[in-house]
Amino acid sequence: MKSSAKGGLVYSTDGGRMCPDCRRVLAQCVCRTIASTRQVGDGVARVVRETKGRGGKSVTIVKGLALDPAGLALLGKQLRAACGSGGTVKDGVIEVQGDHCDRVLEELKKSGHSAKRAGG
Repeated sequence: MKSSAKGGLVYSTDGGRMCPDCRRVLAQCVCRTIASTRQVGDGVARVVRETKGRGGKSVTIVKGLALDPAGLALLGKQLRAACGSGGTVKDGVIEVQGDHCDRVLEELKKSGHSAKRAGG
């Protein structure tokens, strides 16, 4: 048997590989389900226009929404459709291609979220 740096069991001949966090067999691990349901943010959507590291192209970023990943993906799709542009949702942040801060703020307020403009 091996043990990890945390001092926990990593492999057992009974069940195979063990999760180092919850100490269960990987097939019964609850860490991923807890992480996927955990809400990120304080509930106030902050809308920022960013160009850094994007070759001079501007991107509208929405941070701080307290939604689950499925709800965040749905809202991201609605915002991209309202702006008529592409984008993505990753790590609890919605990115919409282009400078659409005003339109995104309107759409967030229409859908009942508290939103404010952040940055310069």
